[in-house]
Amino acid sequence: MCGRFVGFRKYEELAQYFPIDVSTCSVTASFNIAPTQEVLAIYRQGGQNVLDRFVWGLVPFWAKDRSMAGRMINARAETLAEKPSFKHAFKRQRCLIPADGYYEWTGATGRKQPYYLSLPDKAPFAFAGIWDTWRSKEGPESMLRSCAVITTAASEAVRRIHHRMPAILSPDLYGLWLDQDIQDTVRLAEALQDGLVTELVSAAVSRQVNAAGHDEPSNIKPMKQMNFDF
Repeated sequence: MCGRFVGFRKYEELAQYFPIDVSTCSVTASFNIAPTQEVLAIYRQGGQNVLDRFVWGLVPFWAKDRSMAGRMINARAETLAEKPSFKHAFKRQRCLIPADGYYEWTGATGRKQPYYLSLPDKAPFAFAGIWDTWRSKEGPESMLRSCAVITTAASEAVRRIHHRMPAILSPDLYGLWLDQDIQDTVRLAEALQDGLVTELVSAAVSRQVNAAGHDEPSNIKPMKQMNFDF
């Protein structure tokens, strides 16, 4: 799964790594992004790749209210095409969610050790995501744009920590993923199976990241010593 992640790049850096045509939001660093918070996402609108902010936790357009946001932060790649909550967005409303790394926990309950996972070269990457727009009956001012991170089976590099991991797209698939004209779910599913970045490095970090409100660069600093039991 993916329940917390990190993004600390400035807009100028993001534009070097990702296909952004225009930004409609401010870009700020966060070292402990949590569910229901706003996250950066790149999506296709009006023929352009737009960087904007989305609430992390998908609320489908047909939902009665926005309360399900906290329950749908992740979407399993294996069932995207069948799940009522995801299949519409999977076909038509996909996004890239930039990140520098993410956290995962392992160990016994009450003694879980957090790890920070990132690319070996520390470059930013993009989670494969889906998004939707929900509108309240109260009017357009109550519109909510939200997203979910797609997850898949963990690679060998991640499996010792957790059996699931976010789907990290290879850069050569960014165009396909954002293209709204591509609605072939078989082709898209193949991309999620064969076009992912799976080689990550991990480091144990302080349990201070357990508190969602603790948002400091020290969150991703590796621990020098580890004293815990699996």
